[in-house]
Amino acid sequence: MPELPEVETTRRGLAPYVRGRRIAALEIYEPRLRWPVPRDLPEKIAGRRIVRVGRRAKYLLLGLESGTLLLHLGMSGNLRAVPARTPRRAHDHL
Repeated sequence: MPELPEVETTRRGLAPYVRGRRIAALEIYEPRLRWPVPRDLPEKIAGRRIVRVGRRAKYLLLGLESGTLLLHLGMSGNLRAVPARTPRRAHDHL
């Protein structure tokens, strides 16, 4: 499980790619994560702009125009920004 420095490094690395951008779509590949992912989450966040990228302890916080998307890196400690057509890896959940 990633420690605080790794989570902060991920936050800093991800921020330039997502801050100010709109979420076009969300695909959920594995809804049984730390907490069940709500089925209506893709509809709720589609089209929302990410206005800030923060961190609280080991959680990444994507501040949207309304609300916050909470992310945990899990055991892999991996969150990647990749082109839309990049093939999915075995442990890609969202």
